[in-house]
Amino acid sequence: MAKIRTGRVGEQIKKELSLLIQTELKDPRIGFLTVTGVDVTNDLSLAKVYLSVLGDEEARENSLKALDKANGYLRSELGKRIRFRHTPELVFKLDTSIEYGSRIERLLNDVRDGNESHDK
Repeated sequence: MAKIRTGRVGEQIKKELSLLIQTELKDPRIGFLTVTGVDVTNDLSLAKVYLSVLGDEEARENSLKALDKANGYLRSELGKRIRFRHTPELVFKLDTSIEYGSRIERLLNDVRDGNESHDK
């Protein structure tokens, strides 16, 4: 039962944080980002928020710095929107799985194109 609850809480945090970041935060350092997932500990004391940021390395770092700066505001707003006894600490991490997947797809396409040129 605990895993089901942490999963539901994680999804709710993901939804609310996405809305908060899009509508409430006005920091120009925050680029185009997507909340890809939230992992919550069993005791709901820590939430790891995974983000995908569009842009180069500098844009990613600037977005992470801006979110770390707004961490207190996001946490307090999250506590108001989702009625927690204790609002979890938010830790923001970059999600590189999308980049990794596109790199693998590019490599597979290169291998396939190389095999097609040898067949002719």
